[in-house]
Amino acid sequence: MRIGIDVGGTNTDAVLMDGPRVVSWYKTPTTPDVSSGIISALEHVLNESQVASHRILGVMIGTTHFTNAVVERKRVIPVAAVRLGLPATEALPPMVDWPADLRDTLGNHTYLVHGGHEFDGREIAPLGERELSEVAADIRRKGLRSVAITSVFSPVNADMEERAAEILRQEVPGLFITLSHEIGRIGLLERENAAIMNACLADLAESIVNSFRAALEGLHIDAPFYISQNDGTLMSADFAEKYPVLTFASGPTNSMRGAAFLSGVQEAMVVDIGGTTSDVGMLTHGFPRESSLAVVIGGVRTNFRMPDVHSFGLGGGSLVRANGAVRVGPDSVGYELITRGLVFGGDTLTTTDVAVAAGYVDVGEPGRVAGLDKDLVSRTLDVIQQSVDVAVDRMKTSAAALPVILVGGGSILIGRPIQGASEVITPQHFAVANAIGAAIAQIGGEVDRVCSLENLTRDQALENAKQEAVQKAIDAGADAASVHVVDVDEVPLTYLPSNAMRIRIKAVGDLVLSGTTPG
Repeated sequence: MRIGIDVGGTNTDAVLMDGPRVVSWYKTPTTPDVSSGIISALEHVLNESQVASHRILGVMIGTTHFTNAVVERKRVIPVAAVRLGLPATEALPPMVDWPADLRDTLGNHTYLVHGGHEFDGREIAPLGERELSEVAADIRRKGLRSVAITSVFSPVNADMEERAAEILRQEVPGLFITLSHEIGRIGLLERENAAIMNACLADLAESIVNSFRAALEGLHIDAPFYISQNDGTLMSADFAEKYPVLTFASGPTNSMRGAAFLSGVQEAMVVDIGGTTSDVGMLTHGFPRESSLAVVIGGVRTNFRMPDVHSFGLGGGSLVRANGAVRVGPDSVGYELITRGLVFGGDTLTTTDVAVAAGYVDVGEPGRVAGLDKDLVSRTLDVIQQSVDVAVDRMKTSAAALPVILVGGGSILIGRPIQGASEVITPQHFAVANAIGAAIAQIGGEVDRVCSLENLTRDQALENAKQEAVQKAIDAGADAASVHVVDVDEVPLTYLPSNAMRIRIKAVGDLVLSGTTPG
């Protein structure tokens, strides 16, 4: 058995699964300290199911802690941003495009050192090892504990980043070091930004992972736990401590993976309506379509893998205002819905009240909204429906009708057909699809590189990259017999010499849990 937990802005959801079967689930308001909400949800599913804690073989957690820390500028630490790229990259220093307040929060400690490679692996300049010793002395003097190292074209050749890390570790023991080639893709500034963002979360990652650990120990669950990544796969707790940035946007991803699992549909649009926001994305082979553009997080452009998701302010707790035209959201009562909504005895008109008045759902005390103006109810439902129709249309890549899977507790707001949908599927357990997505997540491996085809054929380059992606998944804990390639992306780079091609391969496999039979 395994437990999936998803910590959202409004609710914390937990689900206990026995193979593909949902044994027990629970939804509770997210608590300010987050951990006590997780403990409450865990206790509930264990008590309700009467399952002994020793039968739990794995716990999978999706969390918004790290995204919120960057957006709110809280609990981040100063970072030394070291770039290996002189003499080629002096014009645009590290963090050049960051919001001033976030740059100041991280201390704006930037260092440029000789080094870096061309796209085909040739050196721009030898690594400035003496310069790195001077950087180490300054890091020691300033008392910095976290470093982000970025080298030009390090996804092609990572040797200089690894050597620089070795030098800094020798001279400043105990440093938390992030290497950009392990996180970002081709594109220097965006990859560097992602590495710096990861480095600033070092302390928070350690404390969050330890608090999760303590919560599980307190409930006598002696099972490994994993944290959801934003590509729909899992990473171990130790890996999450090193790469917290890979959890960004894991919430919508979990919901989409859960939607695919519950519906059995692998190619579809997913509409996930929560308590505060809605996320719309597209499933390809049962995984979220990835964004091909740089993604802005907290005002910073990054280029590590992120799901292509459109988010907008519609949820079960969204406020409804009717001063002439009806306005829905984007503000929400969030986890206070159960005290402030009209049907729960409160005094605030929310979308849930309107859904109850329209007969879409029976929650709370329907009599409290029986007197709502029917025209107001109808116009509010029109606004809700239009926002979902537009979002689905924006995310589609063709005019062809596609299945639409509705998940999330707020999907009770939709009671009409969605434009452009061949069918609308609301699967069983739709309200906790996000926790189910976490529970059933797999282990992944990814390769993203530029290959020169002077000495290799295209097929050889693709095969080498596929083997490497498969091996990465196995090394991360996937069952070798179950690993398969789910995504192949190749782009000829015609503006570069030597017949270059950019290759991105993603492989996934089932997680091997102790006590389970491989395969």
